[in-house]
Amino acid sequence: MVPKKPLVGIIMGSSSDSKVMHSAAQILDDFGILHDDQIVSAHRTPTKLEEYAKYAEKNGLKVIIAGAGGSAHLPGMIAAHTVIPVVGVPIMVYNDKSEKKSERFKFSAFGGMDSLLSIVEMPNGSPVATVGINKAANAGLYALKILGSEYPEIRIKLKKFKERQHQAVISESNEMKKTGLVKFVQKKFR
Repeated sequence: MVPKKPLVGIIMGSSSDSKVMHSAAQILDDFGILHDDQIVSAHRTPTKLEEYAKYAEKNGLKVIIAGAGGSAHLPGMIAAHTVIPVVGVPIMVYNDKSEKKSERFKFSAFGGMDSLLSIVEMPNGSPVATVGINKAANAGLYALKILGSEYPEIRIKLKKFKERQHQAVISESNEMKKTGLVKFVQKKFR
């Protein structure tokens, strides 16, 4: 039976990362899995990062999802401090805190590749599973797969989820075949 306590930690380097990371929380919520969400900056709160690793182990978290942009040290640093599996989410950095409206929502020069490479290229000894840029929902699903190895109920829900995905594609394909591509697109993407 799945315990009624947080099994997944979701951490991010800053509040602006929550725009991406909420997708992981939504997936976990959809599956009824409790999660512990915090802002932990590898650069601005390094002592909190170490404390969080101890907290996660002490409180029985099974997976940590860590999102970070730019140099993206958070996933690797948390992995260095714990034996709990870490799933890294590279985040495309954008500036939404500027006082000037014209400077808001400017993306980083590297389009998230800096974050992706920082997370995926961890040295031997501190592995971090890594999803695509801004793919926090996939991190949530991956965390569920990890939990599914311990909790059969989660595995059953994941199989049903995959079946619903399969049926949705089949239904859309049948609709496209019936109406034709042009009408299908006009109806679907008006």
